[in-house]
Amino acid sequence: MPPRTTPTERQKRLGSELRRIRTAAGVSAEFAAGLLGVDRGKISNIESGVRGISADRLRTLACNCDVTDETYVKALIEMAQASTGWWERYRGILPQGLLDIAEAEGNATRIRGANTVHVPGMLQTSDQAMAIFRAAVPALPKHEVALRLALRAERQQVITGDKAIPYIAVIHEAALRMQFGGIEVARAQLTYLLEVSERDNATVLVLPFTHGAFPGAGQTVTYIQGHVPQLDTVQVDSSHGPTFLHAEGQLAKYRAQLHLLEGLALPPKQSRDFIHDIARQL
Repeated sequence: MPPRTTPTERQKRLGSELRRIRTAAGVSAEFAAGLLGVDRGKISNIESGVRGISADRLRTLACNCDVTDETYVKALIEMAQASTGWWERYRGILPQGLLDIAEAEGNATRIRGANTVHVPGMLQTSDQAMAIFRAAVPALPKHEVALRLALRAERQQVITGDKAIPYIAVIHEAALRMQFGGIEVARAQLTYLLEVSERDNATVLVLPFTHGAFPGAGQTVTYIQGHVPQLDTVQVDSSHGPTFLHAEGQLAKYRAQLHLLEGLALPPKQSRDFIHDIARQL
């Protein structure tokens, strides 16, 4: 397989998983190279996501590293396949980080998240998303705003489309009271939140000001569950783009944080009533 100039987050994640199982088994890169019939440098490139790996070679490596979880191996093989998702249409015209988010969500089995300043992107109306994109510094050109809106709309199919997956969102009261785009846009956003919250697969939980301190204040967190627990991913936002975390300790930390937030938040029905009240106040 030819080398890649810019591996995706999913390709880099596969490489890190292969490095993890190799080092956990005490297998050297030199031994792995001989086992797979490649030179030492290609092992480094495979583990960094620069080069791909065939299903047969992946199975050979897993077997010789004593990996007995067949479900995990199959999930790794699926990751090794060439990406054919809808997000590929945007490659080369939008930042790769945005496509990495879409790919991670598109391969998820469940998504949990917590937002304190704005409504989660997966739940934003196009008008509110446009207002947020237009506030970027430096300003985004009109054509890129349009592309980001189109990408956002397609991402939302993960929770509103025919193959919708379970989704849990904890939204702080501060995010609900933000008036990105003005009062009418804010009111329409709250109405849309209420519509989504009625879906069987979606749970919207509100964390009111009066509930006081909570873990992860000011941070936007999305926990993306994979087909096996080992392939879960946490995505956090920053001004420079998304950051993806998947070390075992990091996953455990954010699982615990989201569990606490979901427990602190109002139950679904009370959350809907709370959103109704805010909408009436606008």
